[in-house]
Amino acid sequence: MRRLVILGGGTAGTMVANKLRAAHPAAELQITVVDRDDEHHYQPGYLFLPFGTYTRDHVVKPRRTHLRPGISLVLAEIERVDADARVVHLADSPNLEYDTLIIATGVQPRPDQTPGADGEGVHHFYDLEHAEQLREALRMFPGGRLVVHITDMPIKCPVAPLEFTFLADAWFRERGTRHKVEIVYVTPLDGAFTKPVASRELGGMFAQRDIAMETDFAVERVDTGARELVSFDDRRVAYDLLVSIPLNMGPEYIARSGLGDELNLVPCDQHTMRSLAHDDIFVLGDGGTLQTSKAGSVAHFAVDVFLENWPHYLAGDPLPHQFDGHANCFIETGHGKGMLLDFNYATQPYTGTFPLPGVGPLALLKENRANHLAKLAFRGIYWEFLLRGRPLPFTADMYLMGKKVEGEASGTSTPDLLKGLVGLGSH
Repeated sequence: MRRLVILGGGTAGTMVANKLRAAHPAAELQITVVDRDDEHHYQPGYLFLPFGTYTRDHVVKPRRTHLRPGISLVLAEIERVDADARVVHLADSPNLEYDTLIIATGVQPRPDQTPGADGEGVHHFYDLEHAEQLREALRMFPGGRLVVHITDMPIKCPVAPLEFTFLADAWFRERGTRHKVEIVYVTPLDGAFTKPVASRELGGMFAQRDIAMETDFAVERVDTGARELVSFDDRRVAYDLLVSIPLNMGPEYIARSGLGDELNLVPCDQHTMRSLAHDDIFVLGDGGTLQTSKAGSVAHFAVDVFLENWPHYLAGDPLPHQFDGHANCFIETGHGKGMLLDFNYATQPYTGTFPLPGVGPLALLKENRANHLAKLAFRGIYWEFLLRGRPLPFTADMYLMGKKVEGEASGTSTPDLLKGLVGLGSH
């Protein structure tokens, strides 16, 4: 019997555990999931907590109820992984030996890594506690300068700070107080997003909403006394209310185990999610060095590719199926509208329609009501289908059908494009 240990019972860890349990009987594959507590958080819901759209009950549910029977859940802190001995050392719990290890513990906000960023009056919404605190700060905000700031990339859901900015603009307008609030978006990037077309479209939306943008801002510290962000080149951005997205890092057990880089991310193959250092370790979810978004859609698509490779891995063969970095992200833009991005390693987000050319009903890099409704509907899909490993009508491959390709080369060959246009193709 093969022993599989999955570190992390979040999105990726739960999905892969459930799908493997469905494919293998317990006598063939022992599956153990390790996490520190029995609370599964729907992290996209954090965005809505500050504005009162969601409550804690929308966001938190027990882990155990979303794991199939026959999966063991161990609640314990992870001390370290001895990759050579294939042993996971746990605090106050027996050690776990494994044949295969999946690291799915993701990344966490680390405001302590930036001087002053964990000080009084500095907010973010990247965990439940801080999202609820921000709700109260917004409620009590009399007006002034609201600064939304990103410390550094990569972060979980890179569009979330944009969404918060748009939702804040709408929230103040709906209350008739927008004229009292100046909104400034501060980013280490050279534009609103990482790719030219998306940056152009999103930057235009900032201008339409009278949102200022400060780019190429590498923060050195937060001066809470002076209420200023201070950059390494001594630029200063004053604030009355600061929402500063902290540096995101993997957990400390990764460092103690000698498995990660300076951000405690595990170096892994870009297409198979296999550890570059250990053939029996895979990284699913946000905890690896995949050069694509740290987002739930990426976890979903990467898990599907991992599962296609699983029989080949068990047989000791090369892994033939390749993840293309596919990510799609909804962007809430306020007033009951939203946008959608769809891209991968080779192709930047483009304008167009999704999933059908000219029909949609979802719009790429354009606001519409359908995108907003799809984002809200996804919460139910997440709990009832995605986590439980039930089939969804989305493939891991990203296609160019419906997209208006412009600017830089897409990196997709003509045969691949033709396969995409007819909805075919393989990893």
